[in-house]
Amino acid sequence: MSRFSPSEVTVVFVLGGPGSGKGTQSTNLVRDYGFIHLSAGDLLRAEQNREGSEYGDLIRTYIREGKIVPMEITVALLSNSMADAISTASSSSSSAAKARFLVDGFPRKLDQAVFFEKTVCPSEFTLFLTCPEEVMEKRLLKRGETSGRDDDNAESIRKRFRTFVETSMPVVDAFREQDKVVSVEATGSVDEVYERIREGLKTKGLHPL
Repeated sequence: MSRFSPSEVTVVFVLGGPGSGKGTQSTNLVRDYGFIHLSAGDLLRAEQNREGSEYGDLIRTYIREGKIVPMEITVALLSNSMADAISTASSSSSSAAKARFLVDGFPRKLDQAVFFEKTVCPSEFTLFLTCPEEVMEKRLLKRGETSGRDDDNAESIRKRFRTFVETSMPVVDAFREQDKVVSVEATGSVDEVYERIREGLKTKGLHPL
């Protein structure tokens, strides 16, 4: 039994290779569509630095080696963040609007997708940002100049590309078979990409608030 029902929440996954612009476009979608943005990576990074976290060391090791953190940990963090956001929203407003969640950089593997949909909530669809590898690498190396992130270096970036292709593409393929993918070419300016995303969301009946 899933924790939330699709009648009370809308869950959209955002997938794309590292550097495809998931974070940037998520910011736009939060602003215009009222999504609550949950980044699996941000939640994991926050958890590894949280005082007294039972998962901190484990998460740190996985991230450093470019490996995928055990899904039970990631799904628990996402599920609890959704519950917190829903209770905050319901106490601060009387509106019964359906909560919209944008889950960024997750599911990374097919078993994660299945586990999340079974235990947390079935997703509405997946927004998939497609982008050539050389474009993503250029963006990430540029970001690495200022981000201070351990994994924004050429070697880690290539590892992440390989991991993405091997493990995340089967997720996209599986959802595509269920007609649950909006695929968007993530090249060109941020505004051009966002315009394509808006068009794609419209085909799924999702409109700005």
